Amino acid sequence: MLDAAAERFRRAMGADVRIVRVLLTAADATAAERLNGREIGGELEHDLANSARKARLLDERAPGDTVRVVTDGRSVVDIASEVPATSGWLNSR
Repeated sequence: MLDAAAERFRRAMGADVRIVRVLLTAADATAAERLNGREIGGELEHDLANSARKARLLDERAPGDTVRVVTDGRSVVDIASEVPATSGWLNSR
C-alpha cells in the first residue's frame, strides 16, 4: 500500500493502527512464466508489458518500510507462511 492509502486506514481505524506493508516480488522471467501458464487468449504480450510496468512502479513507489517477499521458485504454502511471520503477526498473539 502506498502512503496515500495508509492515511485512509489511519482515519478509519485510528492513528495508532500498525500498518505492515508486504510486497510479493518475482523476477521478470518468473512473472512471464506464470502469466504464460494462465493466459488463455491473445493478451499475453499486453499482460507481460503491463505486469513489468506495474512491478517497476511498485518497486519505485513502495515506502521504505515495505517488506519484500521473493516468490521465485517457492510454493504458495511457503510464501503464505512467510508473510505473517515477516509481518510479526504470529509473534503478537
